[in-house]
Amino acid sequence: MRCPRCSGLEDKVIQSRISRDGTSIKRRRECTSCSYRFTTYERIEEFLPAVIKKDGRREPFDPAKVVSGITTACEKRPVSMEDIESMRSTLIQDIQAKWDKEVPSSYIGEKVMEALHKLDPVAYVRFASVYREFKDVNEFMKEIKGLRKEKHGK
Repeated sequence: MRCPRCSGLEDKVIQSRISRDGTSIKRRRECTSCSYRFTTYERIEEFLPAVIKKDGRREPFDPAKVVSGITTACEKRPVSMEDIESMRSTLIQDIQAKWDKEVPSSYIGEKVMEALHKLDPVAYVRFASVYREFKDVNEFMKEIKGLRKEKHGK
C-alpha cells in the first residue's frame, strides 16, 4: 500500500476491524518510512452485470452513480449516509442474486424508487421526477396524490 504522504511502499498494520455490516475490513496502517498513519478499507471485489440503458446501450454497473442519484434526491432530508449505503448494498445483493450478465436500467430505477418510497416520500418524488422524466407540474401532482392515497388508505 503506497503511503499518501511520502509514497513509500512499506507499512505495517496497526489495527484491523470488521465493519458493522461485515462487508469490509478497516485497517489502520503506519508507514515505515515516515511514520504517517492512514486508514485503508478492504472489500470483496464484486462482479456486477452490465446495465442495459433505455436506448439499448450497455455500460458497466456503477454503484457510485446510484449513490449519487439517491444522495441528490435525499438532499436536506432526514436520511443518513448509513441509510443510503444500506440501500446500495441491498440493491447490489439483489442484482447479483437475480441477474448474471446484464440488468435493465429500468429494474435498477424501480428498485431505488421502491426503497426511497419506504424511506422518505419527498426523496422518492424527487428521484421519480428525474427517473420518470416528469414533463410538468401535473405529473408531480399525480405522484403526490398517489402517495396521499397510500398514506390515508383511500
